[in-house]
Amino acid sequence: MNRPTHLRRVLATIAVMLAASPQHLFAQTEVQAVLAGHAFVPASTTVAAPADAGPLFSTAGKFTAGNRQRTQALNSLPGVTFVGDPKFPRLSGGTLPITGQSVQGFSGIVSLGQNRFLLLTDNGFGNKINSHDALLMVHTAKADWASGKVELERTTFLHDPDRSLPFVIANENTKDRYLTGADFDPESIQVVGDEWWIGDEFGPYVLRTTPQGKVLGFIDTVAAGKAYRSPDHYLNGRIAANYPAEAVFEARRSGGFEPMAKSVDGKSVYPMFEWPLWDAQTKAPESHGGKPYTRILHIDVASRSYTERQWKYKFEAAGNVAADFQMIDANTGLVIERDDMTEGAAPACPDAPRTDCFTRPARFKRIYKIDMAQTDADGFVKKVAFIDLTKISNPNRLAKVGPNEANFVLPHLGPEGLTLVDDQHIVVVNDNNFPYSSGRTIGRPDDNELTLINIKALIDAK
Repeated sequence: MNRPTHLRRVLATIAVMLAASPQHLFAQTEVQAVLAGHAFVPASTTVAAPADAGPLFSTAGKFTAGNRQRTQALNSLPGVTFVGDPKFPRLSGGTLPITGQSVQGFSGIVSLGQNRFLLLTDNGFGNKINSHDALLMVHTAKADWASGKVELERTTFLHDPDRSLPFVIANENTKDRYLTGADFDPESIQVVGDEWWIGDEFGPYVLRTTPQGKVLGFIDTVAAGKAYRSPDHYLNGRIAANYPAEAVFEARRSGGFEPMAKSVDGKSVYPMFEWPLWDAQTKAPESHGGKPYTRILHIDVASRSYTERQWKYKFEAAGNVAADFQMIDANTGLVIERDDMTEGAAPACPDAPRTDCFTRPARFKRIYKIDMAQTDADGFVKKVAFIDLTKISNPNRLAKVGPNEANFVLPHLGPEGLTLVDDQHIVVVNDNNFPYSSGRTIGRPDDNELTLINIKALIDAK
């Protein structure tokens, strides 16, 4: 998930990203993807909080000012995106606070068949501190590819009335104990038996709920006797934003389970870290052969516990992240790998200090097919082939948002969720980080787009 505070990340990765050599960026086989449908949820879409949630949640975004102080005046805080030159931030056109709960930021998606989906809303506005008034929710929605409209059939709010969580939450002293963005950062979702399993970044944890949103428990990240924790794990409390260099955490803040796949037989779940883990020996993020990598873990569903099985996934360049992961069959899967510092398509003005154009247009936004059965001696999965989300063939001119040209571009900072709908098609969703991302149109906050893509060439790739 990205956030108004992602400026530090941009500054930290921009140099290494630009220095990455072409052979690192373009090493695998590219195959063609074809646009098969397009729909969207407008950026301004909101839902009302449950009546018993309390007056705090009648509005959202009240704690997003730079000083984290409460801001009551509606639409008084302009949304700003720092993607591009940090010295020249662009206004996104969105504002906070808003009335109701923002439907913004789809970080996970599950196909339910017949163009119906579960859509997971991100934590709110980016972190624990600024998302106290953002409720966590999952939507059941139906896409109409012909009209481009998405019908939100139902919104389910996550809650913990039985106190299944062992740590304090923001709504501790209430009956239904609705979860907020101060409690979890939900990034991925799977239907596991008759439960929802939701990958979180704060712990990182895997949160278990009923389809009605009631928490059943959570799975802490302890694999092969080793704990993987971020600065926001409940045992750490809340570590300051600029924690000291000597403070060591295995998972970086906001680097948890952005991706999480489920085996086709439903017996396994594969949480995957978004970012490389910290290597205490080298005192640097894990890397191999000059490239950073991340890890895929394994949960046995029957025992709800981690096993010793792990895989490694190597990024194409420093600054890249893993945004989602889904299995195709027993051994192969799809991974969204993207950079975390580019957005936009046209008008483009690369590296120019301007605010009326995209100074760092979308560059590395890919979906890789991986083979987990073909690992090398060091445990790295094989990357088979990829599609480029900035080069989607559009022969039938099916785009509903943005230019409807022969080449369709998904220009968002964060393509963050994908789901298989059949043996040839996937749907990709973006996290629009409302109101902080503006990659489709200058001066306008991004919508939440659902993009149906024919990836037969990627599925068939060997």
